[in-house]
Amino acid sequence: MARLPRYAAPGTPQHVIQRGNNRSPIFVTHADYRFFLDCLRTACEKHGCQVHAYVLMTNHVHLLITPSTTSSIGRMMQSVYRRYVRRFNDTHQRTGPLCDGRYKATLVDTEHYLFACHRYIELNPVRAGLVADPRHYFWSSYAANALGANDALVTPHERYRALGCDTRSQRRAYRALFGEPLLDSTLEDIRDATNTGWALGSKRFRDEIATLLARRVQPSPRGRRPR
Repeated sequence: MARLPRYAAPGTPQHVIQRGNNRSPIFVTHADYRFFLDCLRTACEKHGCQVHAYVLMTNHVHLLITPSTTSSIGRMMQSVYRRYVRRFNDTHQRTGPLCDGRYKATLVDTEHYLFACHRYIELNPVRAGLVADPRHYFWSSYAANALGANDALVTPHERYRALGCDTRSQRRAYRALFGEPLLDSTLEDIRDATNTGWALGSKRFRDEIATLLARRVQPSPRGRRPR
């Protein structure tokens, strides 16, 4: 079955995942992580993408991005991996594709799921058992969003800025969000939406996006089973 074209809604955040080919590592050394972040910063500036949250895991990447145009994310991802894969293959003496086909992405309802996606992304190393606290994982946006670390890649979303009247209160409120674990149902919603490409949000959000894009953004309801 032919794959549906990705959704393109400028100004609406998207949760993006790119995995290594056959789930193989895409980062081996600290230099790999640093170079990828440099590629990402450069490509986001060039193609009009704002990154609100990210995490670089050994064999995959999660990004929460707001694009400025319909083609921003696609061009950005292409630019990042064209530059990164060339260097990775040269450095580690390998050939062939590094990533598992196309990246996956879903539109995110900022009212109901923006901070859930923030937490989902930045808690990945905790769920994977790499660290006990997200502040101890170096390759994520948690230090910038929660602790105020300098990170030129991260641009706070307007809902993040609304958490408080100044940066100190915003960071304090953001850290408080991590005091409660994500519900299993929320984890499942995020995973299902990203893996299938359907929009992540309330019915109202999905209806609005469907009208805007003039296409379905959720599965069709199943019909009654025949007797």
